[in-house]
Amino acid sequence: MRQAGRYLPEYRDIRARSGDFLNLCRTPQMACEVSLQPVERYPLDAAIVFSDILLLPDAMGLGLRFRENEGPGFDRPVRTEAAVRALRAPDGEELAHVFETIRLVAAELNGRMPLIGFAGSPWTLAAYMVEGGASPEFARIKELVRARPGLLDELLNTLAEAVAAYLCEQIDAGADCVMIFDTWGGMLGDDEYPRFSLAPVRRIITRMRARGVHAPITLFTKGGGAWLEQMAASGCDALGLDWTVGIGEARRRVGDRVALQGNLNPRVLFESEAAVRAATRRVLDDF
Repeated sequence: MRQAGRYLPEYRDIRARSGDFLNLCRTPQMACEVSLQPVERYPLDAAIVFSDILLLPDAMGLGLRFRENEGPGFDRPVRTEAAVRALRAPDGEELAHVFETIRLVAAELNGRMPLIGFAGSPWTLAAYMVEGGASPEFARIKELVRARPGLLDELLNTLAEAVAAYLCEQIDAGADCVMIFDTWGGMLGDDEYPRFSLAPVRRIITRMRARGVHAPITLFTKGGGAWLEQMAASGCDALGLDWTVGIGEARRRVGDRVALQGNLNPRVLFESEAAVRAATRRVLDDF
């Protein structure tokens, strides 16, 4: 699901020339080149735009930064009622570089394969925004779940509207389908996931369909195997699976309501070619 090819020598070369990761994301010509590098090297089924899910909250005024060996962080995290209510939806200009990258990649592909756009789910974006960056525990947003669920709902609704508009513009720019990455949904409890992760995703999909978007929408919740049936009923067209649930089990549970994507354990890629082929065959046989 991450096709950027950050291990490729040609990526490492352009990354060094770009100066820093954010500059690479914000320079459409460079981001286009990186998006195309894997599909020029390998016979892949699709291309995915080179970007980052945190560009959206950055455009909402949070001040994104990436530091070497530290990961992402925000200068202005969202931790108070005033901060939640001060959030503004970004206008098209603040994310114009993403849409220009998509236009450039789509023109280069010229229909030979589909182009995937993407965004983070409201819950996953909120986790970073409240915490101020990456965290092993995400204690602050978990405290918000417990102590201020109504305020969290307000934040998630604001983000759902912003993500819906962002994905619609990606499709207008030339993306053939889009994916919603709910990277941190799996840390929610069984009674929390439907409200704080899935409900905002449903809102995104409803808004997009109301705007006339017919492009396929894929939903991926890391660690979301317990909620496959609910996810399949969200209005999405496909589910991304991680390696914690068998693809055969997923197919039995959701039937033909949605397409399925996944779910080879990436750890197998450290093994021999024979082991990779065998593991891949097991996934296909299971399906």
